[in-house]
Amino acid sequence: MKTITTKQRILNASLTRILLGLLVCFIAFILAQQLTGKILDFSSLDKNYRNLIKGIISSIAVIAAYIYFYRKYEKRAITEFSNKEIAKYSITGVIIGVLLQCLTILVIILNGSFEIVSINPVSDMIIPFTVALSVAIFEEILIRGIIFRIVEEKLGSYISLFITAIIFGALHLSNPNSTLLSGLCVGIEAGFLMGAAYIYARNLWFPIAIHFAWNFMQSGIFGAITSGNEKTSSLLTAKITGSQLFTGGEFGPEGTIQAVIFCSLASILLLILSGNKIISPYWRKEY
Repeated sequence: MKTITTKQRILNASLTRILLGLLVCFIAFILAQQLTGKILDFSSLDKNYRNLIKGIISSIAVIAAYIYFYRKYEKRAITEFSNKEIAKYSITGVIIGVLLQCLTILVIILNGSFEIVSINPVSDMIIPFTVALSVAIFEEILIRGIIFRIVEEKLGSYISLFITAIIFGALHLSNPNSTLLSGLCVGIEAGFLMGAAYIYARNLWFPIAIHFAWNFMQSGIFGAITSGNEKTSSLLTAKITGSQLFTGGEFGPEGTIQAVIFCSLASILLLILSGNKIISPYWRKEY
């Protein structure tokens, strides 16, 4: 029997794989941002387009770093970024994200709390598009690609879902205008939904697409506050007032009761459809 050294045991440990992966992706993102920014400073492009290019290149850098690092470290094919059915899951994910956000805003409209102030040029969607795309890719790689995937190997799908939902909600507590309730809402609606999407598709394209579409529709189309952050330019300039229960107040629609309900229903449906893709914890696996 081959003896496993202490060094190998440490390197193979789940926590080590998580921490090193997070570090590699953070470094790749920061370096890509800085290098691309310096190069684009010499161009005559509009600031919005420079940010768009910077966001796309940074996102590609993080994906490439993740694939290269875990292919070498774990000595496996990176199936979570497989080109197989990428179009299917990307399109389906965008549709789901758009639908869920539209349903959330529809409740606000029906409640008489949504007023369109103006319709703006299409170019006003560039900034929210850039932010939504880079945030979706970066967060899904970190939370679902690294933490969820590795925790799931040992503790199973359901426990990993709860752990990553808590982490995802807690990370949003540092946002402006965040409260314990808004963090709980994000953890339930987004933490569970994106995790369920990963379980169902067994790739990261699906949760990335849902995450992107949700954020882009919220900030880029409807002009709503996203996760407590300042409003960006958007297609619609909207005035949202009324009960915080249905509007989310200063945190935005992500802190609403209807967002929690709609996203929770979608999560449950995806988990039901996942069937044998759900992984049991190590103590319940049959050998």
